[in-house]
Amino acid sequence: MHNVHAICDDTYWIGASDRRLALFENTYHIPQGMAYNSYVILDEKTCLLDGVDDVVASQFSENLDYMLGDRTLDYMVINHMEPDHCAEIPWLVKKFPNIKLVGTAKTFDFIRQFHNFDPEPYALKVTEGDTLELGKHILQFVTAPMVHWPEVMVTFDLATGTLFSADAFGEFGALGGNLFADEVNWERDWLDQSRSYYANIVGKYGMQVNNLLKKAAALPINRICPLHGHIWRKDLDVIRSKYAQWASFEPEEKSVVIYYGTIYGGTGQAADILAGLLAQQGVRDVRVYNTATADLATMVSEAFRASHLVFASSTQNMEIFDAMRTLVLDLRAHAMQKRHVALIENGSWAPQSGKLMREQFEAMKNITIMEPSICIRSRLDDETLQQITVLAEAIVTSLGEE
Repeated sequence: MHNVHAICDDTYWIGASDRRLALFENTYHIPQGMAYNSYVILDEKTCLLDGVDDVVASQFSENLDYMLGDRTLDYMVINHMEPDHCAEIPWLVKKFPNIKLVGTAKTFDFIRQFHNFDPEPYALKVTEGDTLELGKHILQFVTAPMVHWPEVMVTFDLATGTLFSADAFGEFGALGGNLFADEVNWERDWLDQSRSYYANIVGKYGMQVNNLLKKAAALPINRICPLHGHIWRKDLDVIRSKYAQWASFEPEEKSVVIYYGTIYGGTGQAADILAGLLAQQGVRDVRVYNTATADLATMVSEAFRASHLVFASSTQNMEIFDAMRTLVLDLRAHAMQKRHVALIENGSWAPQSGKLMREQFEAMKNITIMEPSICIRSRLDDETLQQITVLAEAIVTSLGEE
């Protein structure tokens, strides 16, 4: 049975949600599942805007067949060639042999790689500013390379002011019946999902996202239709301002996140004592994560949210604690910058983690490493407890200066 929703004039959502998948891209935990958005415009010509992942192909095909009825599909616009949006291209070209696939030149290289057929007979290659007339709907193409793949573009419908934004403005999480952000309590229930999606999927490419935001600012956008998550038809500045902040690596909040990696509990105790001292001095919403058990994507997302980050790590095999090392390297891979960072190391006989973490953060841009850096020998003693107290005071002072 079909499951479609009208978006605006002649434009329909024909996507689907998957609530069985545990890991998106076999990496990111998605306890609320994942939505795959696809759209179709029915004009003098018919046009599909992106597809879906194989896991929801059955629902997608029923939706598309229902919307087309006895019509053929004239065009498929490929804003992004990642397989979770383009798995059904071989089925589409077989079902609609006269279809034209619309994308940047790089798109067709990826089609060859993923689907092992020659797309040239179907190819309509476009670049910045090109248009495609469907009838009253005229689609304008805006290139967006490295948001977050090199072939990416976004599509703007001049007739309705709809921006089909590829992976920009997306979210983790399956959708309920409400497709529009204004139909849910988005900031309470979905902001964290949007931040986590941005930070982990797109976050490294802040400069490229800013370039796209500048281009989008010149368009009279009435609604934003991403490939994952809710559609925006009201209060567009809410999501655009968040993206501008994340893309510039500016923290959303003056707040503190403490990450720790502990073996026998001493480092974890230090993290909890520091959190308590911060709270006693009026710092609100201090968050503490055990890197060995916490979700990595959540911890990365939290680093995009907060201004002050504390990393407390045991020394393990003369290295940073394994889970902490994974987190720190992931933050570096995501080009994390513009943060205040405090370091606490622990080592019973040869503490090394502080030095090694410092090397990683010094290689990042605009990271302020706070003092004192603290070295614990197995467990806190009076001297290191005093240093923790001094560090808490330094963090509170810095928060007040921001």
